[in-house]
Amino acid sequence: MASVSLTKVAKRYGSVEVIHGVDAEIEDGEFVVLVGPSGCGKSTLLRMIAGLEEITGGEIAIGGKVVNALPPKARDISMVFQNYALYPHMTVEENMAFSMTLAGAPKEEKKRKVREAAEILGLTPLLERKPRALSGGQRQRVAMGRSIVRDPQVFLFDEPLSNLDAKLRVQMRGEIKTLHRRLKTTMVYVTHDQIEAMTMADRIVVMQGGRIEQVGTPLELYDRPANAFVAQFIGSPAMNLFPAAAAGGELVLSGGAGSGIATPAGLAEGHEVLIGKRPEEIRLASEGPLQASVENIEPTGSETFIELRFGDQPLSVVLRDRPGFTIGDKQALQLNHGASHIFDRKTGGRVD
Repeated sequence: MASVSLTKVAKRYGSVEVIHGVDAEIEDGEFVVLVGPSGCGKSTLLRMIAGLEEITGGEIAIGGKVVNALPPKARDISMVFQNYALYPHMTVEENMAFSMTLAGAPKEEKKRKVREAAEILGLTPLLERKPRALSGGQRQRVAMGRSIVRDPQVFLFDEPLSNLDAKLRVQMRGEIKTLHRRLKTTMVYVTHDQIEAMTMADRIVVMQGGRIEQVGTPLELYDRPANAFVAQFIGSPAMNLFPAAAAGGELVLSGGAGSGIATPAGLAEGHEVLIGKRPEEIRLASEGPLQASVENIEPTGSETFIELRFGDQPLSVVLRDRPGFTIGDKQALQLNHGASHIFDRKTGGRVD
């Protein structure tokens, strides 16, 4: 096991800089998820840790050793890709043992390590099958088993579940977390799916435009996002943002109506902000000054997702009960109920 340290890591392709001096510390045995929209640089950063991409500037250290100049095979890491990349003519056992075969490992050692990994992953009955006889989830477990037998210091996962259907993704999320608890090995996991990040990570690194926006536990990011980008990226449905300004001790919405939310201490009169409200933090009523029209109702059983329009602004509300209204109805909004998140309108940074 080993820590991973990134110090001012940068990556340029010609004159285009895609990673801008990233600093991050991943502790020994920690499960860290890099998350962000497509093109944010998360996979590039993971590939630089693996040695599959050269870094332009800064340092990468694994287990306290700077690895900038080391090839991938010398970094004592193992990577699981989105594509399983299994050899179709080999059995599960042969696929899992392939890296050890290349390294010239003794036959008994190979068999022992493959059997141990197969037991952990529930693959023992499948060792004699070939990939074409496996389901998608089983193939992904074989790819993980191929990594386990190498006994690396660090596991790297590059969107390994994106080719699976929704049910299998949920199942595999649990299996990877169980694997982490059993192996206690450092894991760095890349995904664009914030639900995967929230349910799997010890800590999440949120990226945008080749920069880190915030690092924290899943609930830290959900409960106290550092800026408007993180606020809207973490959480599904996304956080609603209402333009407002400080006036007379209250935050007044852009249309002139009062929000009922007191101005945060130290915020100057007239300062323009965004009021952030999670969909479950908004209450609906039949009467009130803030009126929105119901545009869509999505019942899921335990919850109901409501899409509304407030002036020219779409917004989402999540209800635990089953509403009695229909599409087209008018509903009043209560914004001063529960937690509010206040962001500077120009910078996007948190101000409350």
